[in-house]
Amino acid sequence: MPEIVEIPIELTRFQLPPAVQNRLQFLLDRQDEGYPLSQAERQEAEGLVELVEFLSLLQLRSTRVS
Repeated sequence: MPEIVEIPIELTRFQLPPAVQNRLQFLLDRQDEGYPLSQAERQEAEGLVELVEFLSLLQLRSTRVS
């Protein structure tokens, strides 16, 4: 039997602050335009993408439970 984990409603509504979203978009656009990212920029972008995916998953699961 799967365990049910309650997610605070505030967390399911959390979004990246605009400055962080803009930074991620800048890094992704730069990469798409063919400019190589430094190791630090690549790690930053990967971490932000993982965070966005995690938040999306939380939001999706909260709508399925509601």
